[in-house]
Parts: sequence; structure tokens; C-alpha cells
Amino acid sequence: MNEPISLRETVEKYELLAKKSLGQNFLLDMNITDKIIRNSLEAQNLKNFHGQCVYEIGPGPGGLTRAVLKAEPERLTVIEMDSRCINIMNELKEFYGDKLEVIEGDALKFSFPQDSALPQNIVSNLPYNISVPLLTGWLKNMRQFKSMTLMFQKEVAERIIAEPNNKNYGRLSVLAQLTCKIKLLLNLNPNCFVPAPKIWSSVLLFLPLEQIPEAQILEKVEKLTEAAFGQRRKMIRQSLKGIPNFEKMCEKLNIDTTLRAENLSPQQFLDLAKLM
Repeated sequence: MNEPISLRETVEKYELLAKKSLGQNFLLDMNITDKIIRNSLEAQNLKNFHGQCVYEIGPGPGGLTRAVLKAEPERLTVIEMDSRCINIMNELKEFYGDKLEVIEGDALKFSFPQDSALPQNIVSNLPYNISVPLLTGWLKNMRQFKSMTLMFQKEVAERIIAEPNNKNYGRLSVLAQLTCKIKLLLNLNPNCFVPAPKIWSSVLLFLPLEQIPEAQILEKVEKLTEAAFGQRRKMIRQSLKGIPNFEKMCEKLNIDTTLRAENLSPQQFLDLAKLM
């Protein structure tokens, strides 16, 4: 085989219809998938993925997969639980050989190598129904990744990049911004997808900060933000009154307890967590 069959031929061959139960919306325009990877690399001042490993979650028919492989990673590992898409990935593997590793399984249960000799990157048109739990898990382990290029529903992306005093600002904003520098790469019209969802999508690039809080501190941040944003209309002296010595902690940090959760910066949540 001189080259893999085209993306559209692949979809027709396997009669691939996206499954709502798996949160699938397929991106079949290679101009767009190429642009996603190109924009991500440019934002990192890179020309390609030479000498790096890439992991793709939920490759579907393989649009992003092909775009990543064009960028010449040392290895691309795809994690997929739809058997139809596994067949497509195995067909691609016949062409790309050991450069492409295919794993059939649940991305929520997948463990990334802890001692990889090569930089690790994640690329994904995330299944919408598990995008937040996947992201939360990866953010807690951001030290092991060089980058994450991820597509979300636009409203989720807006929550991730929202700043304090914004209605979209919440737990996800705090955790993401304490661990990463985040860049919006592009927004995608629903008509780019098959089937077309009712909402726009956004692609974000996550790059780990030089100083990332320790895991146990991030757990305390999660506890704080869960309580604070769980009652976001209340002042923090009310929503966080269950935290031992909370008033004294705020006094020490010069935090006004009449503020609401959305008024506190990620750094202020981190400072509180360090005193818990």
C-alpha cells in the first residue's frame, strides 16, 4: 500500500456514523485538522513533533491522526474504545507501522507512562461527554506533559479561560490556570463536523507552567473551589465556613470574606490551600 485511503473513503468504507452515546462528532475536513496541528506547533515555536511522543484520545475516523502523523512524531499512540474506529486505526497502522500504536480502551482509565524518555503531548477532539473529567485528571499531572492540544464545546473552553469576576469563571478555570498557560487556537463552526452539533467548538493549547503546585495542594484547591463555587452566590465567609480556621486564614492573606467565589483569583485560592 503506497498511501492510506482518504478520510472520506474510510468513512464510506466503514459506514461510520458518529455515536451520540460516545459523545462523537467527527471532523472530516483535513484542511481544518491540518490547521489545528499547524497552529499548535506554531504557538510552541515548533515546525514538527520530531523527537516527541503524541497521544490522541478518541481518534474516530482519523482526521487529526493523519494531521499529527504528517508532523512526524517519534510515535503516535491512539486510545479508542469504538471497535469500528479501531479497525480504521489498524488499517492506518499497516501504512505507518511502528510509528502508530493502537490501544483499545477507555481513556478515563488509561495511565500515561511516568518515566517517558521523550516529551509527551496530548492531542484530541475530546468526546464531549467526558471532556471535563479527562481534562481535570490531566491537569493534576501536568508535569509529565509538554503540551495538550484539545478541542471542547465552546462554552467549556470559555469556562477554562475565564478570568475572575466573570460568570464563566469557576473550578475548572482555577485548576487550569494554576497549572497551565492556555491559548485559544481557533473556534470551529458546527458545520465543520459530522453530524453538526448545535454549538461551536474551540481548540485550546495547554502548556505547563514552570511552577506547578504539588498534587496534595491541588487537592486542597479542589476542595476549596468545590465548596466555594457550589454556593457561588454566597459570600465566602458563608460558603467556606466549614474550612477550619478559615477566618484567620483570610485575615493573614488580607482576603475580604464578604467576597464571592468568582471574585477570588486562582492565586488566592492557592494561597488559601497552602494554609489548610
